[in-house]
Order: sequence, then structure tokens, then C-alpha cells
Amino acid sequence: MLVAGELSGDLLGGGLIRTLKQAYPEASFFGIGGPEMMKEGLESLEPLETLSIMGLVEVLKELPKLFRVKKRLVAAAISRKPCCFIGIDAPDFNLRLAKDLKSLDITTFQYVSPSVWVWREGRVKGIRKVIDRVLCLFPFEVDFYQKHQVDAVCVGHRLGDEIPLVVDSTQAQQTLGLTPENSGLKVRYVAVLPGSRRGEISRLLPIFLQAMESMSQRDSSLRFLIPAATPAIYEMIMTMVHSMPASLQERIGVFQGESRNVMAASEAVLLASGTAALEAMLLKKTMVVCYRFNAFTAWLAPKIVKISHFSLPNILAGSTLVTELFQQAVTPENIVNEMEKALADNEENRTKIAKFTALHQELRRNADSAAADAVISLLKQRKIL
Repeated sequence: MLVAGELSGDLLGGGLIRTLKQAYPEASFFGIGGPEMMKEGLESLEPLETLSIMGLVEVLKELPKLFRVKKRLVAAAISRKPCCFIGIDAPDFNLRLAKDLKSLDITTFQYVSPSVWVWREGRVKGIRKVIDRVLCLFPFEVDFYQKHQVDAVCVGHRLGDEIPLVVDSTQAQQTLGLTPENSGLKVRYVAVLPGSRRGEISRLLPIFLQAMESMSQRDSSLRFLIPAATPAIYEMIMTMVHSMPASLQERIGVFQGESRNVMAASEAVLLASGTAALEAMLLKKTMVVCYRFNAFTAWLAPKIVKISHFSLPNILAGSTLVTELFQQAVTPENIVNEMEKALADNEENRTKIAKFTALHQELRRNADSAAADAVISLLKQRKIL
């Protein structure tokens, strides 16, 4: 029995089912999943979107439906008696479901650790009670769980498997259709990722655009590439770009999607904090990571968050490997100064890229197979398989 809550979880679930089927061709799978999991044979009892709910108010409105879904899944587990349950991400739903399934003596796994190492550390006690093994994406998470006597295994990150250790920037530029205005001109590309949500973009992109204007005045060879997550976000970004002087507009290319190619084609990346920072690291790009909340969240965050770094490259390295700008520090002046350092061809940046490569190798564990092995080994140990 597997339950995923969104498309990223569906990708993990699809790869996991495919690998489990290689070991156990007669196995059958049910629960909740999307196109990838269903393609591999999952019988999805509810649409994936049922659990894809963001925000406190939205969750409260949907609570009756979520209780009904949980009840249906428990009833299905009682009648089908699965050999195990694997919750994929969606911890607020899956940990509650796991509690009910644990009482039915079903072995439980959680694939993708909740961010207990960031905040609400108390949740680890609940995880210890209801989850038999956590499948973690990052090595440092296993260290955290071992301190709390929770069985955890690092299976690596699928992005680490997908992205090659050496990235071809020229090929990415060709894929995007980028050609210099004239063959004699040296052009340097900078990727700009202001986020994928409207609030994030409205807080960051105006500041990013001011910084881009100053950077292009200092260095006429710079060109800026912005990927847009959805057609609506594309329109929002284009509106903001069109408010800038024509001289800057002609140096900006906005793309529908293509975030990985945009980063691969560039020398350095300016971005909002999130998974994109991990992807930029795996693409071996120096970067400046910015985080800007609304005022209330910014006031509250330091009181409940327990980490000294907020970007994944720094959390993985356990040190300041990439520049982080937080809240009031996110200014055009700071961005220009830090991006100038990120674009420099020097020993410091070469050392950073070598460290990115070492971290990439650590995350390359063939995640699908490692996750399947982590599930099968515990079920064999318990003589369930």
C-alpha cells in the first residue's frame, strides 16, 4: 500500500514500484498516486490531487474530506492486508494514516523525511511510534534519526541520479535556442529563478530586476534567463519585465518551464530558496540564494526554526558553501556584490564546484533501487517476505 500526496512524490513512487516489481513480479499495489505510479500498476483509490492542499485555511476547509479518505484507506487495508504501507512525503496525512495502520500490525515506512530537523522536533517521538523505517533523501537526516533511536536509511536523491556529474552548458544553450547577437560578442548567461509561487515572485522579482539592471550596466556581456513554472507565472513575470527600461528588457529571456536547461546554460544562478538550490548545486553552478517572507513569518521563523542555514547546499555541506541573503539583506546592492563574486573565475569558486561534485556523488545512490532494498530488507528481517 502506497500513498503519495503530490507529483514529486508520484515520481518517487513510480520508480519504487517499478523496482519492487523486478524483485516481486506477482506483487500488487494500491493506495493513492498519480500518473507515474498508476503507469506502474498502482490501483489509486482517490485522485492524487485529494492530498495536494497548501495552507492552513485550505486544509481546515478540506478536513472532512481528508478524514473520509483516511477512513477509506484504513478499510481497504483491513480487507486487503498489505505486507506494508509506504507513505511518500505528505507527512501530515501519512503519519496519521500510519498510526491507524500500525495498530493493525502493518509494517510502516515513510519515504522522504518530514523536516523535523528544521522545526517541530517533537514530532520525531510520534514518528518513532508509528513508522518502522524512514527512507531519507539526505545523509544528515539519518544522523538526526539515529540520535532519536529511529530506524532510518539514506536512499539518496533522484535528482542526484538524473543529473550527470558533468553538465554540458553549450548543449543546454542550444536546446534553449540561445545564439549570441553577433559571433564576435562574448555573452555570459545568468539564470534568475524568483520562485514558483505568486507571493514569492512579487516579493523577490522587483528586487532581482533592479539588481539585474545594475549588473548589466557594470558588465555589458551579461544576459539573464528566467524560467516560468506555469503559463500564469510566465504572464506575471513578463508584466514585471516590461516595466523595466528597454535596454534591460532586450537582455532578458523568459522561458516556459526549462528551469534545468536555464541553469545548465548559465555561469551562475540568482534564486529563491527551495529545491532549485539543490538542482543548481548538482549542475555545479555558483549561486546567491535569497529568502524573503512576509513580515509576520519573518518575525516568527527564527523563534521556531532550529538551523543556521536555509539552503540545501549549505545544510548538506554543514558550512557556508553558497551565499544566503535573508529578509532585509535581500537588496539590489547586496545581490550585485554577491553575484559579482559568484561570476568570478577564481580559485574560491573552483573549490566550491569541487565540493558540489563531492556532495553530488554522495547523493547518487540509485534512489529507486536503494528505496526498494530498504523496504525489502526490513520485510525479510521480519519474515513478512
